[in-house]
Amino acid sequence: MLVAGRVHADLWVAGQLEQGAEASSVRRRLSALSSFYRYCAAHDLVGRIPTAGVARPVVDPHYTGTVGLARDEACVLVAAADADRGRQALRTAAVVRLLLHNALRVDEACAADVADLGTDAGHRVLRVTRKGARKAKVPLTPATVAALDAYLADRARRAGLGGASALAGPLLASATGGRLRQGHLWELVRRLARAAGIEAWQELSPHSLRHSAITFALDAGAALRDVHDYAGHKDPRTTRRYDHSRDSLDRNAAYIVAAYLAQPQGTGPQARLHPGAASAALRVEEGRDGSEQDHACGILHDGDCL
Repeated sequence: MLVAGRVHADLWVAGQLEQGAEASSVRRRLSALSSFYRYCAAHDLVGRIPTAGVARPVVDPHYTGTVGLARDEACVLVAAADADRGRQALRTAAVVRLLLHNALRVDEACAADVADLGTDAGHRVLRVTRKGARKAKVPLTPATVAALDAYLADRARRAGLGGASALAGPLLASATGGRLRQGHLWELVRRLARAAGIEAWQELSPHSLRHSAITFALDAGAALRDVHDYAGHKDPRTTRRYDHSRDSLDRNAAYIVAAYLAQPQGTGPQARLHPGAASAALRVEEGRDGSEQDHACGILHDGDCL
């Protein structure tokens, strides 16, 4: 491997694409391999970096192979989790909400420990490690908190402990107390989806729930910058890929800009708006809190926040 040249790297990339690998997957693998060779070069293990100059496969910014859920499908999936039976039923309810309400990545959920739970500014939070070893505090929804508290209390009772505060180790534990593996969550999601009657259950994955959660947030009208933080994306352009209604004419920023410029300072709206932009313009008038820049950038969405 240390004697590989540029031609070997080119053939390696081409071979993966010919075998049907996604362009995004090949790009990630190539990036990892490049990091390896840069490390080797920094320690004088190789005289050249064979991946230098290798063309990265082009990724369509508007396409994703992930199968998501419709809103009604998400509701029946949660209902199926709550109706689940067995010793790990409470864990099932907590897992589904962590993935679907809080949009956690599967590795973030599996890597979390009980000690990572806490509070901050009145919120129950879970400390997670994002991609790139970035630390983040994820605020938990009331439904997620209730499901986690019930699961941890039951787990402590089964272990003969005085309460959930005496627990340690992984947040999501197997029946033997070990850390839940990502494969467990794949099996769980598909089993629940099948029980819920979701047609595409065989194509779903834990990431499908995260993908759906981010899409729901945008569809519900959450601002792009808030969804960007919610998803934990490093690049806002990644979040934009989830906004399937971004080309809607009703939400075009031209309506908001026209209304904003037409109103004298300190007076109400002076322009008649397209119905699709009316609520957004109203928030321009009511806000007056420095958020006008977001409106002008066209990232304010109509509707209530998820």
